Amino acid sequence: MAFNVLIVDDSAVMRAMIGRTLKLSGLPIASILEAPNGEVGLRIIHDEWVDLVLLDVNMPVMNGEEMLRHLRADERTRDLAVIIVSTEGSGTRLAALQELGAAIVHKPFPPETLRDTILRVTGVTDVEYYGTTAATSDHLDF
Repeated sequence: MAFNVLIVDDSAVMRAMIGRTLKLSGLPIASILEAPNGEVGLRIIHDEWVDLVLLDVNMPVMNGEEMLRHLRADERTRDLAVIIVSTEGSGTRLAALQELGAAIVHKPFPPETLRDTILRVTGVTDVEYYGTTAATSDHLDF
């Protein structure tokens, strides 16, 4: 299964970096969509099939927490896999995001952390990803 991934971050540089990390990760990626804020992200999700959202927290127009609450309130997107990719340091806010079912990856992050978190939240097994029952590499070449 190849993933359609939506990257929602107000920084074009960060969206490009995350997209490059995804492409080089070896994960099966069908498409990478981008949005500069949660409002645009929600419009994309309603127009395109998305398997995974990589979501920043602090953005203008609609922040990541607001977007995540909208996703969880909608029956069609309630179970969508979401990973918060952010510099957010508030333990209270991060706990609230986790209670909404999001995994957390802190910026900056090693590429392996993003890859492993995607594998975990999407339920992809070692066999599906590596073709074996055990991981064969913990290193990504960037």
